[in-house]
Amino acid sequence: MPLAVTHVLLTIIIVDLYRDYVTKHKKYFTLHTVFLAGLGGLLPDLDVPLNWIFSTFGYQSELLKHGGIFHTPFFGLIFLVPAIILLYKKKHKFSTYFFVISFGIFLHIFLDFVLGGGAHNGVMMLWPLSSAGYKIHLLNIFGLSNLPAAIDAIILLLWLYHEEIKHKIRDFI
Repeated sequence: MPLAVTHVLLTIIIVDLYRDYVTKHKKYFTLHTVFLAGLGGLLPDLDVPLNWIFSTFGYQSELLKHGGIFHTPFFGLIFLVPAIILLYKKKHKFSTYFFVISFGIFLHIFLDFVLGGGAHNGVMMLWPLSSAGYKIHLLNIFGLSNLPAAIDAIILLLWLYHEEIKHKIRDFI
């Protein structure tokens, strides 16, 4: 299962690479936008503190457990729909914020679906129509359940190498 750091790092890296190499609208993809993307990558794990808070008051719900409704594409649509509406209304800056948050949520769900994470029975791709879980969980299939901590380190080192080559980060030390 990808750790929280993996969800944040991969989202930040992908959005930042998009900002550096693809987009022609760099004024909408500021460092603030990249930060919001990372926050979006962590947002589905909001169920962890919410479940803890609710269980403190004696409230338990299957949908609020880790891997519940926050780990569904429906949750990502909550941010994607306003992004499209704001884009249509020519509010590009705020539309970009909602798009990158939505991207982070969808990437989180995709990583949990492919690598493992969230609910043990998989991601509820069709919620609220169905609570059936779907999963690939490659880490379990290949017996690599101890790999997530190493993935974080590898991703971070590769990203730092990229930043050194592209932006000369040693100039800031």
